[in-house]
Amino acid sequence: MVSKDNKYLISFFLRLALASVFLYAAIASFLTPTNWTGYLPQWLKYIIPGTILLFAFSFYEIILSLWLLSGKKIYYASILSTVTLFLIIISNINNLDILFRDIAIFFSAISLAILSKKDG
Repeated sequence: MVSKDNKYLISFFLRLALASVFLYAAIASFLTPTNWTGYLPQWLKYIIPGTILLFAFSFYEIILSLWLLSGKKIYYASILSTVTLFLIIISNINNLDILFRDIAIFFSAISLAILSKKDG
C-alpha cells in the first residue's frame, strides 16, 4: 500500500512529467512552427490551415499543462492527457522512431489517472 505522502509525491512527479512534455511541445511549436506542422493529421489540415491548427493545439497544450501543475481535478486532467496522447499516437503511427516516447508518456498519463481516481 502506498502512503498518502508517497502518493502525493508520485502524483506530483507524474504531473510534472506530463506537463513538461505538453509545455515543451507548445513552446517549441510557437518558436519553430515548421518543425511541428508535419505532425498534424493531413486530413485535418485540409479543413483548418496548419498554422491555425498548430496555434490552437499549442494553446490547448499550455492550458492542459497548467491544469496538471495546478493539482486540481487531476483525474480529469489525466484522462484528457491520455486521450490527447492516444490521438497523437494514432495520428502519427507511421512515425514510430519518434513516437515510441509518446507511448511511454501515454502510459504515464494512464498511471496518473489510476492514481488520482478517488481524488477527482
